[in-house]
Amino acid sequence: MQPAGLISGRKHALDGLRTVAVAFVFLFHAATGLAPGGSIGVDVFFTLSGFVITLLIMKEYIATGGLHLGIFYAKRLARLWPALLGLCAVIVTVGVVFPASKWAGQEGFVLPAVGYVMNLAHFGLFGGSIAGETLGPTWTLAVEEQFYLVWPLLLLVLLRFWKVRTVAWITAGLAAAFLLERFLLVWAGAPLNRLYNGPDTRADELLIGCTLALVLTVVRPGSRFHTSLLRAARRAGPPAALVLLAAVFLLQEPNTPGLWFSAFWTAGPTVLALLAALSIGWLVLSPAGFTARILSHPWLAGPGRDLSYALYLWHLPVYLLLMPLVPSLWLRVPLAAALTVLLAYASFRVVETPVRRWANKRLDAAVVRPSPGPAREREPELASAGRTA
Repeated sequence: MQPAGLISGRKHALDGLRTVAVAFVFLFHAATGLAPGGSIGVDVFFTLSGFVITLLIMKEYIATGGLHLGIFYAKRLARLWPALLGLCAVIVTVGVVFPASKWAGQEGFVLPAVGYVMNLAHFGLFGGSIAGETLGPTWTLAVEEQFYLVWPLLLLVLLRFWKVRTVAWITAGLAAAFLLERFLLVWAGAPLNRLYNGPDTRADELLIGCTLALVLTVVRPGSRFHTSLLRAARRAGPPAALVLLAAVFLLQEPNTPGLWFSAFWTAGPTVLALLAALSIGWLVLSPAGFTARILSHPWLAGPGRDLSYALYLWHLPVYLLLMPLVPSLWLRVPLAAALTVLLAYASFRVVETPVRRWANKRLDAAVVRPSPGPAREREPELASAGRTA
């Protein structure tokens, strides 16, 4: 049985959404006064990551009746690690050759970055907290990789005992549980670094994306539930996207204790993730809609598909490098953007693509499809879930 319906094919509008999200993060770092809420791009990334990784798992699960975990993790590593290693190598080399530059003295941040523990280092799990400077943004990669270590295993266990629709409800319940945990942390006076960087304090955002993917997995195109979802997405999706867009330019995350601090860091990440999930669902369910067609345009979808990861990696190091060299903000921002794009393109062509092709060729050859029996045994369950929806 091959994946079909709502989860089949590439979602080009989501590639465009990646481009928009990374642009918001760039503006947050380069022109904070213009986009004080640009870090919302990170919340969108977390929700989108949970959604996409769950779709990938479910596509293989539906097609084969299982998931080759070793190959799954190897592909994730081949996809993400080379570009990160390349970034670290360039930063350290330039820092050594030019000790007066902003890239000097970054060697101590390489290990937390490439070990995917920068988020834990941010709030001092290994001693004193570190900012990470040029490699500071790798905290988001750490959160995602830590999630990837746990979620596929947990999802397979859940699918072994329950139907997909039930697993979707359980996943939503887990998201609610992590919201409750964050409330307890805020109530106990946890510092902002802990609330901001914790793998647990961001888990609800990823799980909300996972829940959406599981819901779409069991929806049979043309069913009454599909029609209801489509109607709801068309009503709720545009307002959710507009609220997120407005928040990028109007919302400033609180960083001093108080009522607003407690309210935001309790519910804020969940609310932002729900808004992102509504927007993602709208784009997936209405691929022919005006906004989805704009985001699917090659000028937006292409960079989101090929460059967004490297753009995220390179944007802050480039901006920090240019800060003392280009005093004018109005010149520095576009110059940083252009240089970031060039370096991201070089990373994609020279580092990421060759490694990914080599890895995929070897890993895909190692996949042995199971006999048709297991897949056919899964088919009634999934089809039944779709009919029930």
